Amino acid sequence: MDTIWLSGAEWLAVLRIGLGLWWLESWRHKDKKAWFERGSGIAWAADIAAKHRWNAVRSGFDTIVAPRPRTMAYVVAYAELALGLGLILGFLTPIALVGGLLLNLLYLVLMIHDWAEQGQNSMMALISVVALFGMSWQTWSVDDVIGLFS
Repeated sequence: MDTIWLSGAEWLAVLRIGLGLWWLESWRHKDKKAWFERGSGIAWAADIAAKHRWNAVRSGFDTIVAPRPRTMAYVVAYAELALGLGLILGFLTPIALVGGLLLNLLYLVLMIHDWAEQGQNSMMALISVVALFGMSWQTWSVDDVIGLFS
């Protein structure tokens, strides 16, 4: 494979780190007080789920998220932080990539009718797949330094 400036493995690491920065920004820009004290993020998602045309989304949200809004707010916010840090550092990278892919797919299904969100979630999911199958943890990663997933 011919590349410009960096090797193919290094470009995959750049892609992985960029995805990590995207997740970190998703965490950083959240109004933590609104999310954790007032439950704004979960309330917003509950409103979307309540109007969703797919019964499985409505009932799934009502069963899993609605009974524990405060816990779920922390789970969502800190999952985004963990994904960001894991991908930037390249620590437990395949796990972070699969976890991020699943979270993006959940977001994609929940917000299936919100075209503004679909682009972000589909692109983040695509990057996760490319970084996973390209084994992006082979360069510039803690995983590579300590010999994980070699």
